[in-house]
Amino acid sequence: MNIVTDSGYDLSPQQLDRAKIHTLPLKLTLSGTTYRSGIDIQSEEFYGLLENTADMPITSTPSPGEFLEMYQQILKDDPEILSIHISSGLSGTYNSAVTAAGQLPDAKITLVDTRSLSAEMGWQVEAAAKAIEANWPLENILELMTKVRQATEMVFTLPDLSYLIHGGRISHLKGLLASLLGIKPIIGVDKSTGKYADLAKSRTFKRAIQAIPAYVAEKFPEGTRFKAQIGHADNPEGAAQLHEAADALIDCDWQPDCSISPVLGAHTGRGLVGMVFAPIDRLPTLP
Repeated sequence: MNIVTDSGYDLSPQQLDRAKIHTLPLKLTLSGTTYRSGIDIQSEEFYGLLENTADMPITSTPSPGEFLEMYQQILKDDPEILSIHISSGLSGTYNSAVTAAGQLPDAKITLVDTRSLSAEMGWQVEAAAKAIEANWPLENILELMTKVRQATEMVFTLPDLSYLIHGGRISHLKGLLASLLGIKPIIGVDKSTGKYADLAKSRTFKRAIQAIPAYVAEKFPEGTRFKAQIGHADNPEGAAQLHEAADALIDCDWQPDCSISPVLGAHTGRGLVGMVFAPIDRLPTLP
């Protein structure tokens, strides 16, 4: 079995050593040039370009034709594909994959809408990859992914709302008002809709970073131990602040930090800091 996914997920380099993960890139266009996220442009280069232009990036999903071509290529050597994708509530990528799979009715293609993105989606991809390496049957792999999805949560904040407004991820009026008032939102992803959810607000970016572990600490009993991972959009200083704030409030088994991919950063701009977390006692054991 092979995994097909898209570049809507983030993992650290240490987590990415999986031979059977085939990633179809989402695309972004900036200043008239189109890039395949993670292939033609990497995070560091992208955020540098973004800082030096007044243009707003535009993103696009892989087409059904691109999925069809990848599926057909893989099916020459492997009769079974697990296709895992960024939340359908935030991207049309999953629907493109569904359309492509519908053109191969005799193929064994199982589609998964992660209802998430970035490192939270990455944890599901990583779990599936490890289970495939351990020769788990499909039913058990899907059950494992469901348990990981149910246990995990992602919370992030960012210093500039203009990119979320431009990309339509928050309403123009709501975002403009927040920007004028200097409000920094704390944002999660709703598991039922797969869309962004406004969890809280802070008056400064530093306080918003501190509010992330405070949100976690308030939600779970004292003494809970978490598996956690920090992601950031070219903001190692912010990541360090989040580590410090989290270590003061909650007990974390830290995974290596990861960079937010260019196509996700196109909707947030430089500076985003976030954390994926799950109580360790709620997570299934990975192979």
